[in-house]
Amino acid sequence: MRSHDSSICSLCQAPSYPVIWEDNAFRIILINDQSYPGYCRVESIEHFKEMTDMDPSLRNRCMSIVFEVERILRFFLRPDKINLSSLGNITPHCHWHIIPRYKNDNHFPLSIWSNKKRRGSRELKKGDQDKLIQLIRIALDQ
Repeated sequence: MRSHDSSICSLCQAPSYPVIWEDNAFRIILINDQSYPGYCRVESIEHFKEMTDMDPSLRNRCMSIVFEVERILRFFLRPDKINLSSLGNITPHCHWHIIPRYKNDNHFPLSIWSNKKRRGSRELKKGDQDKLIQLIRIALDQ
């Protein structure tokens, strides 16, 4: 179940986005796409292709982290919607996308991976980014 070649799995490599929180099993990456400020990804550190490859306690821990990040994004950014997505079709390594969505974002109401409906950006300001990171770290380090 856990067989993998880390040389071809992008999530087994050093992340290209900043790691804003990490423990022995999971890390949170702040993608902060200029079209989707606050966009985070929760990644398992160990290679698991499917959620059911994890033991139940680790799987529950993963979802607790995802839900806590969602809660903080909703509180801090006040988006119109949060999208949670775990696809892994291209990168078969468990990870969850937590994407704040707004009615005027580039793809709304469609998936962020669909064709754009409009053009625009709304990057998270540095001070707000720092505050968001702090909120996530405080919540998850309790």
